[in-house]
Amino acid sequence: MFKSTILIIPGLGNSGPQHWQSLWEKQFGFTRVEQQDWETPVCTDWITSLQTYVDKYDAKDLILVGHSLACATIAYWAKEYNVAIKAALLVAPSDTEAESYPTGTTGFAPVPLINLPFKSTTVMSTNDFYVTPQRAQLFATAWGSKLVNIGDAGHINASSGLGEWAAGLELLRGLDEL
Repeated sequence: MFKSTILIIPGLGNSGPQHWQSLWEKQFGFTRVEQQDWETPVCTDWITSLQTYVDKYDAKDLILVGHSLACATIAYWAKEYNVAIKAALLVAPSDTEAESYPTGTTGFAPVPLINLPFKSTTVMSTNDFYVTPQRAQLFATAWGSKLVNIGDAGHINASSGLGEWAAGLELLRGLDEL
């Protein structure tokens, strides 16, 4: 159904069984990037893990699907490794500099405001506790990313009640067709 290789990259705490990332992984056989520490992550560890997965595939055929903290991880990874992958779907980017951001992470702030060396789509919600609409817009603009606002959908996670999130799959299919 997808011609590209898709890597699922969860955020802080991983993505549980009802999260759209887990549902996509199960339905389509996507590969999840596993991290050593989901609860108190260190940015350098997360980007090293991501690069280990990227090295296994043909980069020009690779799409990263990041949620929450994984969006900052992908930006840091791009800054460090500058790999020209096919594309990235960046969903609900967390603002690691905001007072609302949970404590316990190391090295994820400030969020890199760099032009990503690949096509990307950033998806935001108007009532995400972890990022304001203004900051999500700032991230997308800096990253050179197409911004998609899906309205009031919280943190675009399992609690948002999206199920397999068909609209997200359509965004991913759009990137797959590039």
